[in-house]
This record gives sequence, C-alpha cells and structure tokens, in this order.
Amino acid sequence: MGSMNAGSLSLVWPVLAQVALTIVVLFVLGYFRRQALSSREVRLKDIALSGDTWPTRAKQAANNFTNQFETPILFYVLAIMAIHVGATGWLMTAFAWLFVATRIVHAYVHIGSNDLRIRPLVFLVGCIALIAMLIGVLIAAL
Repeated sequence: MGSMNAGSLSLVWPVLAQVALTIVVLFVLGYFRRQALSSREVRLKDIALSGDTWPTRAKQAANNFTNQFETPILFYVLAIMAIHVGATGWLMTAFAWLFVATRIVHAYVHIGSNDLRIRPLVFLVGCIALIAMLIGVLIAAL
C-alpha cells in the first residue's frame, strides 16, 4: 500500500462515510423487503420479474440505494482526483463532508417521509458541493 500524507487522509474519511451510507441503505432495503415477504404483503412470484409490487417503503429504499450509485460516483472520482492533484486542504475537505452530509439527509428523507419540499433542496446543496469540488480540482490541476 502507498503512503498518504495527512491532507490526503482528510478526503479518505468522507469517502469511507459515503461508502458506509451506501451499505446502511442496502441493509435498510433488505430489512423492508424481508419484512414485506415475511408478512406476505408481497410474494416471491410477484417480484420475480419486476419490483413494481414491493410496498412503498421497500420501493423508497430501493430507489435510494440506486441513488447511491448516481451523483456519489462523481464524488468518488472528484475525491480521488483531488488526492492525485494535491487539492486536499480544509476547503476541499469541508465540501466533501458537506456532500456526504447532504447524502445522509437525502437518504433519511427519501426513505422516510419522502418530502419533496425538502429532498430536492438537499440534493441541490449536494450538487453545489460537487461543483465546488470540481472547481477545486481544476484549480489545483492548472
């Protein structure tokens, strides 16, 4: 394994937190699906070809799990690129943690109340954090 300086490690922690969030959402998804199957709210033959018959909570968790492989992919790439170009200062770290915080809130709202007054705003703040990270990587790469 290569060695990393303390600045590089500052971005490893938010990346690991985002990975952990994805795993937590996976377990929540499994919990809701298992609950639906054991209560016979849905049967295996009903979900064999499509997830349309899962109950709402299971669908919300499944949709959020899918979301963990959309904008977070940009976050992972930007974090790796930031480490590569040395853009690992406190500001980049703050934007990385802001992104992760918005993903946690987004997951909580998406799987919970699914309040569409809050969820898009949280998503927007996360996207702004990604844009700030992109700018930081571009500046460092010049």
